[in-house]
Amino acid sequence: MTAQRSIVICGGAFAGLALALALRQGLGPDIAVVVADPALAMRPSRDPRASAIVAACRKLFEALGVWEAVAPNAQPILDMVITDSEVADATRPVFLTFGGEVEPGEPFAHMVENRSLIDALVARAEAAGIDLRATAVDGYEVGTEGVDVALADGTRISASLLVAADGARSKLRERAGIATHGWDYDQSGIVVTVGHERDHHGRAEEHFLPAGPFAILPLKGKRSSLVWTETRKEAARLTALGEEEFHAELERRFGLHLGEIEALDKPRAFPLGYFVARSFIADRLALVGDAAHLIHPIAGQGLNMGLKDVAALAEVVVDAARLGMDPGQADVLERYQRWRRFDTMAMGVATNSLNFLFSNESKLLRTVRDIGLGLVDRAPPLKSLFIRQAAGLTGEVPRLLKGEAL
Repeated sequence: MTAQRSIVICGGAFAGLALALALRQGLGPDIAVVVADPALAMRPSRDPRASAIVAACRKLFEALGVWEAVAPNAQPILDMVITDSEVADATRPVFLTFGGEVEPGEPFAHMVENRSLIDALVARAEAAGIDLRATAVDGYEVGTEGVDVALADGTRISASLLVAADGARSKLRERAGIATHGWDYDQSGIVVTVGHERDHHGRAEEHFLPAGPFAILPLKGKRSSLVWTETRKEAARLTALGEEEFHAELERRFGLHLGEIEALDKPRAFPLGYFVARSFIADRLALVGDAAHLIHPIAGQGLNMGLKDVAALAEVVVDAARLGMDPGQADVLERYQRWRRFDTMAMGVATNSLNFLFSNESKLLRTVRDIGLGLVDRAPPLKSLFIRQAAGLTGEVPRLLKGEAL
């Protein structure tokens, strides 16, 4: 089978599916959009994790017709508190608080369970007529008029553009010879869902402990999603503990301010690192999401950075197609790279700096950062700016992130 003028997306997770929907919305049915990923065969999703969807990315999902399906189970973050302490401290004084609204009635973020969002994206993609293939991209060859994409099932597709949305270990990025610069942290993020006796009232908490942030993020019902940073050695030890021993370690850090707690699923540890691809583009190839960049979860921006890539790439491709241009040509892709690269580098610097500043046992640094947090807490305009930046509403914002259709 040969599909002329197709756009092929390698990767069927959040970024790949959202991009497919955005392109279908902007380009219409005349240009085929193909999403290839073996994971598409595994439905419904069983991903136990949850993600913070900032206001701008919520607007994107709303514009794509996805948000309505997940909204009933999306928990708005109504306020956030930040503490700086050690595990053994008897109290955790609050140094910084944020109101949860960027404007009246608009929470700066919602917590959404990954499986419900993935399933909603797949259902919407099927309804939109997007060609979903439960197979991998096996390779590609760039020609003068397009790119010939080979799928693992033997299919070949003639496309104008190939998009790598295949994660941090992107095979397409490697095949294109695009190097990355960055490093591994000696840290892992432990992810687990916690049930608790009392209502969280939409409050998110981030406790900066010496090993790294311990984030309690509210879910619907009396549940919270936990992102718990430890050294890799300690994370491996903790996740290997039996239920009672793990509960004791969890309670030491979580506390009992929400009453009795229990882990609702098996804790899993994910190694943390930072990298940025030296280029987000190659001949008829664009990188989005974790294929282009990976950042520390300390600011909860990883998924949202990928969705910002989606909004920018979709806009430049659709604009080019409407002008009669080839959406895979070099100057179109270069516009995408210029749009996203500075924001990505700035976020990488910010998350690296935060991780260095807070993930250590230096009493001097602790004193300095606590003074800084206190000063920010007493400066409402500065807090408002931080919230709008975290919500993705500053700078040159793509149309989808404003809730506008392409």
